[in-house]
Amino acid sequence: MGRARVILHIDRQYHDRFLQTKRLAMFGKIHSIITARGGEVVLAPRPKGRLSVSEAQGDGDLHIVESGGARGVGWLNSSIAYLTGFWHLDDKGILSGAEMAARGDLVPPSPPDAAKAAAFFGDICARFKDKRRTRHQQPETTAPLPQGCIAVFLQGRAPERHGQHFFIGPEIIEAAARGAGGRAVLVKPHPLFMEEGAQMVADAQAQGLAVQLAQAHIHDLLAACAVTVSINSAAAIEGFLHGKPTILCGRGDFAALGETLIDPDDFAQTLESALTVQRDYAGWLYWYLNHHAIAIDSAEAEARILARFARAGFDADRLGLR
Repeated sequence: MGRARVILHIDRQYHDRFLQTKRLAMFGKIHSIITARGGEVVLAPRPKGRLSVSEAQGDGDLHIVESGGARGVGWLNSSIAYLTGFWHLDDKGILSGAEMAARGDLVPPSPPDAAKAAAFFGDICARFKDKRRTRHQQPETTAPLPQGCIAVFLQGRAPERHGQHFFIGPEIIEAAARGAGGRAVLVKPHPLFMEEGAQMVADAQAQGLAVQLAQAHIHDLLAACAVTVSINSAAAIEGFLHGKPTILCGRGDFAALGETLIDPDDFAQTLESALTVQRDYAGWLYWYLNHHAIAIDSAEAEARILARFARAGFDADRLGLR
């Protein structure tokens, strides 16, 4: 058996600049690790439909797909694990399709060390919440936000395409409006799909639903709201940094940290549970981001990436690494 190559499947438009592209930082990290040790890295297109692959054919090389769902010998998938700098590297998929979700491994096997969890939580709060850091460019908040509101975060059509949703954007907005119990409902479109989201809000308002378009920085909205609502948005994870509970209208690998809403008519009851049940955000995030994600800037990143490759059957010898 000859030396295996590492094949990085990323969108072709990034092939000449992926090393400088923040949203592909894991792929740049892998390229650096492998080439520095004498291995071979090859770029390949990220095929359309890769997200729906259930069985990928092995060919003796190690394939890594950007935001993929490939499953097969020699295939891994990688994406940002909600917070910038943390990444998945998984043989089942990403986010709700990842290995931990497939196993039902959604909570720590034992309570995390409280002191370590608190320190870690404080660190990521300082890095993201306190510095108002998030993945997409945000508008500055120009008007006061209603305190204790319900913040609905739209995500575009991706969760629907991947079959992660229980109901879709307009239905989520309507459910929140009808079950708000007097709380203001603010709807924030995904930054990449602003027009689509704004139209959903306008349509809801035309139906007489009391909802507002949220034109605010995400961290200001998270500070003001009582709860977040989404299919499985990264905004919910960012909300945990603010101590805010979440309602999920779809499958998510952090479902244990929130309330899952399957029937829109149950919104009011689910909202009550979300606001009253106590959850250990610090402990869960400490466990999840350290055991199911890789911090690529950490001292352990290289060892953890190579260990993940070895677990997939591609150790240093098979990759020809020195």
